[in-house]
Amino acid sequence: MTGYGRGSAVKNNIVTEIELKSVNSRFLEIFLKFPPSLADRDYELREIIKSKIQRGKVNGIIQLKSNTKSEFTNLNEEKLKEYISLVKKVKKTAQIDEPLKLEHIISGIDIISTTDIEVTDLEFDVVKKALKNAIADLLKMKKNEGVEISMDLTKRIKSIEKKVISIENGFKKNVNEYYKKLQQRIKALTKENEIDNKRLNLELAIIVDKSDLTEECVRLKSHLKFFIESMNKHSRPGKKLNFLCQELNREANTISSKSITTSITHKAVLIKEEIEKIREQIQNIE
Repeated sequence: MTGYGRGSAVKNNIVTEIELKSVNSRFLEIFLKFPPSLADRDYELREIIKSKIQRGKVNGIIQLKSNTKSEFTNLNEEKLKEYISLVKKVKKTAQIDEPLKLEHIISGIDIISTTDIEVTDLEFDVVKKALKNAIADLLKMKKNEGVEISMDLTKRIKSIEKKVISIENGFKKNVNEYYKKLQQRIKALTKENEIDNKRLNLELAIIVDKSDLTEECVRLKSHLKFFIESMNKHSRPGKKLNFLCQELNREANTISSKSITTSITHKAVLIKEEIEKIREQIQNIE
């Protein structure tokens, strides 16, 4: 799910500011930008994020700033003089009359550098605190989105449940009609030929039994119930919901293949459409 979080902390006049952004992804991908002084802490920073977030493309920016009036920047005067001399020589050789501007100097060479801030173990604890604050802020936003997704999923599950009940109730009536139609069709085909009614009824009963949808409807309702329970009771139901979607789709396919009427087939198709929409939603749920 998408989310945005900020976190900050201060220690020994060094301010740590962290921004995290998360967008939808089936897997966890982490991209971090931080000062060189935190390069050897990259693994630990990623592990903190992994402990709280399991899915999504996470982009993070970590900044270390001075909390005092002094600036952590240096001007390389020697390099500046050399560069100005070089620019003048280029202008003269190329016969360019354009006046020398500030952006020509700043963009052309690294004459202004930032002094790297050394981070001790104690100061890194504050970086971790700021990161955890940013994660908590991001998760809060994701939780709000999760509430909206939960409402949408619940609505779709209820829609599927109504269709299953409709199939279950209509099937019993359809079975009797289907049985009578088969009986009449066979008699019409055989005409005056002698028929063993006991054998006929047995064969017809076997055909009708193979079209029975009771088990599929019962399993579907069970999966729907478990889906709602998992969504409401488990803190990270993503993988379980994805598995249940597969089972729901399996039962819907069976109902469609065993259907003896077009009305049931149509309802099975509508159920599969809802399941597909649910599947798309839960790909982003942790």
